[in-house]
Amino acid sequence: MAEQREKLLEIKDLKKHFQVDKKIVLKAVDGISFSIYKGETFGLVGESGCGKSTAGRTIMRLYEASSGEVDFQGQNVHGKKSKRELKDFNRSMQMIFQDPYASLSPRMTVKDIVAEGIDIHGLVSTKKERLNRVNALLETVGLNQQHGNRYPHEFSGGQRQRIGIARALAVDPEFIVADEPISALDVSIQAQVVNLLKKLQEERGLTYLFIAHDLSMVKHISDRVGVMYLGNMAEVASSDDLYHRPLHPYTQALLSAIPVSDPEVERSREQIVIEGDVPSPTDPPSGCRFRTRCPLAMDVCANVEPEWQEYTEDHWVACHLYNDKYNDEYKARQTAQVTS
Repeated sequence: MAEQREKLLEIKDLKKHFQVDKKIVLKAVDGISFSIYKGETFGLVGESGCGKSTAGRTIMRLYEASSGEVDFQGQNVHGKKSKRELKDFNRSMQMIFQDPYASLSPRMTVKDIVAEGIDIHGLVSTKKERLNRVNALLETVGLNQQHGNRYPHEFSGGQRQRIGIARALAVDPEFIVADEPISALDVSIQAQVVNLLKKLQEERGLTYLFIAHDLSMVKHISDRVGVMYLGNMAEVASSDDLYHRPLHPYTQALLSAIPVSDPEVERSREQIVIEGDVPSPTDPPSGCRFRTRCPLAMDVCANVEPEWQEYTEDHWVACHLYNDKYNDEYKARQTAQVTS
């Protein structure tokens, strides 16, 4: 049961707004709430520009939150903290970045890149201990000791991402934000990196926030999945529930676009096409943000923002179709279609 598991991270009405100029505010993340349980992988998906990477960086405190809370082990990440508390927090939470080409310093050897966190947190006392720890980390991610003396430009994209993973592991974190860690890699390498992350999770008891736009890969790695649209959460559920019983029209459309290997199934299934362009986060639609593209939109969707509700056990959705207070219009429409 989800409620019996230990919550490692709880996000409460988190917002991150950017002031573009005196009059324009970009609402990248605009009031999201969900929890991540200890030892699980929580997948966060959505179209490009939906705010998922900004959410990950705000959770990590790379961006200061505009409002809301990020509670890590019961402590507010964005609350006022001493330098010591921040240092301990930074050790507990680490990040794997999307671009393995841009996230590694070209002027540092791999050995020094991996050891940077070790040095900052004073985890070893001698150069020999430092070297032994770096070598062990390189071997853990599938590289060898000789790689430590080379520079990032001497490696392939997949190898550089392994270096990034080793750097994140160096301080023994409990929680890792993986921000689209495979999107810049060749398809043949993506599965290797995902399998490495799963192996490390089993061995070290890690908890992941895995941000991606590839829904098929997210299904493979995630225990639970959250779907974002234009700065808001549309749906959160276990991986099985979300992929077999999606509730939100946006989730249904995303899942219908995933290719299926069986040609018979592919021909017979209905693909839901989302019309129109994603609205600007500087001027989001009133009410439900998806309503301008939703094939099931009702009059109420333009005026009332959907409530974030637990529709079934640990399956959350923000949609008026699942609120008895507002869905009479949809039921009446369905009845009219049947009788016409």
